[in-house]
Amino acid sequence: MPHICPNMRRVGFSLLRHHISFPPSSPTVHSGTRACCLRLGVFARHRSSVAGHSWQRESHVTSALGSHAPDLTGPEQRLLSKLYGGLIGGQRASLAESITLVETQHARKKELAQVLLQRVLAYRREQESRNGGKPVAFRVGLSGPPGAGKSTFIEVVGKMLTGRGHKVSVLAVDPSSCTTGGSLMGDKTRMTELSRDMSAFIRPSPASGTLGGVTRTTNEAIVLCEGAGYDIVLVETVGVGQSEFAVADMVDMFVLLIPPAGGDELQGIKRGIIERADLVVVTKSDGDLLVPARRIQAEYTSALKLLRRQSKSWNPEVVRASSHTSEGVPEVWAKMESYRDAMLACGELQGRRRAQQKVWMWSLIQENALLHFQNHPGVREALPHLEERVTKGAISPGLAADLLLKAFSSPSP
Repeated sequence: MPHICPNMRRVGFSLLRHHISFPPSSPTVHSGTRACCLRLGVFARHRSSVAGHSWQRESHVTSALGSHAPDLTGPEQRLLSKLYGGLIGGQRASLAESITLVETQHARKKELAQVLLQRVLAYRREQESRNGGKPVAFRVGLSGPPGAGKSTFIEVVGKMLTGRGHKVSVLAVDPSSCTTGGSLMGDKTRMTELSRDMSAFIRPSPASGTLGGVTRTTNEAIVLCEGAGYDIVLVETVGVGQSEFAVADMVDMFVLLIPPAGGDELQGIKRGIIERADLVVVTKSDGDLLVPARRIQAEYTSALKLLRRQSKSWNPEVVRASSHTSEGVPEVWAKMESYRDAMLACGELQGRRRAQQKVWMWSLIQENALLHFQNHPGVREALPHLEERVTKGAISPGLAADLLLKAFSSPSP
């Protein structure tokens, strides 16, 4: 769980209490509960044989979620029905429009996006139930320093997978301008062959200043892609660094791509990101770079032996591949499949997904709590004066923070 200070936790819980009110006797929901219904027929209730007290708890949660759902107008209901029908029917236009809806900053459209997401989640749960409780899609995050050849590697792997009958979606996050908010969106340009493949879907999104180069809605876009029938979801991030933990917390497998001739690689790439990698791929392993690639492979193999294992069922490996000649690419995918099979067999993959959902819930609480804090009238009034005093050294940042938190917790006049 991300580190959240006690004050920020209080802010988050106050926001939750404002939106959803749980009775004191119902702090938890039975794990077997399948129900979760928004109004207006968006959700269908599924009764299962559970204990009476658990069913009573479920009704409280359902009631709370129902009261939180927006009252939809006729056009809004028709829009959501059209998007949902097109989405589960595999229409790429509906998928693109749905992702645009979840990426919006418009308050009303954000409510509509959540209604759509809940319906897609219910559909996905039904699919997983028919699949023996196992995920129907495989999520892979790919990261690496600039110049590692991430987009080229994804195109080669994507074409190979669509040729084998898979449906592949690529969520590529591009760096954004801090001043204009725009981004280059060059991934479709670099993935020309894959972008024309009808079994593939590429969605570039601006990072919008988000740490790790992963937008806050990337996790929701993954759900939409899976609902649209894409069984392989590849998430490409901006670069490499400590903040790249964000992508590792939303995928089943995290792959680190490194070039063979980037200087002192082991010093240049932080230990933290290597510890999270389930597979390391040395790219551009061909021609004059073949010898350096073999050397880097040996160095990383030795380095990984010194790190603590994340999984009891999988040892991270270092492999080589060339996007230019496609040599080693089938072997890389074979390693990914071995990882997926091993993690599914022991139940670790399902456990990882459950833990990730909790991580992202707290991340969104923290983000929205901070926004709520900044918009508080008392904080906005005191902030310019306290910022000025901090910059002049008149008071410490800690004291200024305490004063702002006091202003936030004080009742409004």
